[in-house]
Amino acid sequence: MAEEETREAVLPLWFKAPHRSWDRAPRHKDLYSDIEVPKPALWDDPGQGKPKAFLEADNKVGSFKDVADYQKFVKDFYAVIVGADENIGRVFDVLKETGRLDDTVMMHTGDNGFFMGEWNRFDKRFMHEVSIRVPLVIRYPRMIKAGSICDRMAINVDWAPTILGLAGVEAPKAMQGRSLVPLLKGEKADWRKDWYYHYYEWPDAHKVRAHRGVRTERHKLIHYTAEPQEWELYDLEKDPEERKNLHGDPAAADLEKQLNARLEELGRELGE
Repeated sequence: MAEEETREAVLPLWFKAPHRSWDRAPRHKDLYSDIEVPKPALWDDPGQGKPKAFLEADNKVGSFKDVADYQKFVKDFYAVIVGADENIGRVFDVLKETGRLDDTVMMHTGDNGFFMGEWNRFDKRFMHEVSIRVPLVIRYPRMIKAGSICDRMAINVDWAPTILGLAGVEAPKAMQGRSLVPLLKGEKADWRKDWYYHYYEWPDAHKVRAHRGVRTERHKLIHYTAEPQEWELYDLEKDPEERKNLHGDPAAADLEKQLNARLEELGRELGE
């Protein structure tokens, strides 16, 4: 009898639930009703030193009917995440029951982070840490050590090359991302030291002005390109919550010059 043919497949499973307007499943209608969610440490931070491009954006909690009340907003948000988690668990259980769990690569991520009350705001778009940091969890015990953590900078254009790499296929040269496979194996790979950000949906969507930026392992420079041009500069090692904008600080002038040069270089590499 011939051996059973080995088949490989990719199953994308996307959840709309975490996206606005956070409609709970009926089974979760009372979830979190008996608790009060603490507001983030940055809730009352006035954003002193931040440019008008940030301060005047229309993404404040209380500005919209479905985000009028902080407690309702965050509880609804967390409740729909629970629904997604439950269904991911169902897939996990089926793989386990069919004996395919350890032969399956499970990648869990998202398309963006989210302001959850920091500076009294919600939504995404801005290049601040709460918005750009996205969860990425991968389970594949045949390659990845359980409980291991990697602090290298992965970005969403890495997903496709990674999936190809896991399948033993070389990614096309036109792809901008890099396969995470060497990192998943625990190898000491030469990896990116910075990356480029660009938001251009202006003047729509919460009046967030067009901006671009560069994020290194320690620093971040944000450039709001619409006139009047404005900047934000942060030392994320000393100021992980991005409270102190260093733009215009003479002590940071050389750093800002270097980051501006790198920003231009990355933009040219991407054809912008």
